[in-house]
Amino acid sequence: MAKFGETIKMKETIIQFGSGNFLRGFADHFIHILNEKRLYDGKIVIVQPTKGGKTSILNEQNGSYNLFLRGIENGEEICEHTEIHSVSRGVDPYADFAEYLKLAENPDIIFIISNTTEAGIEFDESCAFCDKPALSFPGKLTQLLYHRFELKLPGFVFLPCELIDSNGDELKKCVLKYAELWNLDADFTHWIERENIFCNTLVDRIVTGYPKYEAEKLIESIGYEDKLLNTAEPFHLWVIEGDFENELPLRKAGLNAVWTSDVSPYKKMKVRILNGSHTSLVFPSLLSGMETVKDSLDDGLLKEYLNACLFNYILPAIGETEENLTFAKSVIERFSNPYIKHMWKSISLNSVSKFSVRVLPTILDYAETNGILPKPLVFSLACLIEYYKTNEPQDNEKSVCFIKVNSTADILSNEELWGHDLSYMTELITESIDRIHTDGIREALKWAIS
Repeated sequence: MAKFGETIKMKETIIQFGSGNFLRGFADHFIHILNEKRLYDGKIVIVQPTKGGKTSILNEQNGSYNLFLRGIENGEEICEHTEIHSVSRGVDPYADFAEYLKLAENPDIIFIISNTTEAGIEFDESCAFCDKPALSFPGKLTQLLYHRFELKLPGFVFLPCELIDSNGDELKKCVLKYAELWNLDADFTHWIERENIFCNTLVDRIVTGYPKYEAEKLIESIGYEDKLLNTAEPFHLWVIEGDFENELPLRKAGLNAVWTSDVSPYKKMKVRILNGSHTSLVFPSLLSGMETVKDSLDDGLLKEYLNACLFNYILPAIGETEENLTFAKSVIERFSNPYIKHMWKSISLNSVSKFSVRVLPTILDYAETNGILPKPLVFSLACLIEYYKTNEPQDNEKSVCFIKVNSTADILSNEELWGHDLSYMTELITESIDRIHTDGIREALKWAIS
């Protein structure tokens, strides 16, 4: 079968830290679309942030790979295939540190994108300026920035995609700490502050990666081997604090991108609607014998329960804006995606802390506004307690042990678990658990949404 050939040469305008599935199914896809629509003229050079990455494979394929988008969109099942050509090459700083630093010399590069996992943006004081390269991602970045500073070139716009709060602010803090630790010039610190923009961002797309069990079929459909074959859902959202639409016209290209002065309302939307729906549905589903999210959406009663939680309680609590409503409707389609096998047991990990962040604020907001507890959402907490008592959940050992051996009243009054004293929910939670025991989970579910 034919291999990837030479692609159109373009100048490199973006440095990307990370060659993983997510960015190749997210930002790299978007840059490909911009270039195809002649709205942008630039390619991405990918830096391998850790040892043992995909740089050699990426260069073997001339930076190209195939992406399949599969799922439900506007009620229709879709499967779209694109050969991605937005990446020029990969650079391994562990193999060629000089080539890595040379990237700082390119005046055409404006943006730096990253996804180095949630643990990637962290300060490691063991890193030294003379390391080739520094072990941590922010350490490597500081080395690159210092070389850029020495050349008296402009700084960069940073678009970190790591899933942590205030990712841009946290990355900047780490860089400034390295400048201090390494006793770099005071003028360098001023240059960081003055010439560089660290944008906080929010990203949302499920990228399912290399389709192990379908690879042979998909490779046959494209006609040649692709070691970087990638798959993702159609839905995407990129919220960025700042406005660089003129430099990176994502919205003009028709992409679901938002330039904003504050990412926090969009984070609230994602956490309360998407994550809150997962956390509300997980234990009613597990107690009902469901294995995957798709299984639950195929079950009429559980889907009715999800709709009740989402449209009758979560949306009214956070605001029934058009944007929130559109996002909520997309969640139903995403949960129904036949190409994604999202296991409930995976989603159930560390659910005590997840419930406190994703669902409990909605319960509190709804109760404060309406004067009553939202029964389906409170029922989801009852299901969590019941599951923890009768199964072996994967969570903080102290939390699991406390729930297993204590009464409902003591569990709910434990502020260390929930961040609040929830003893006022004892009566409703107790009734919910009693109904699960006497009538079974299915009848209890019907009662919860009645």
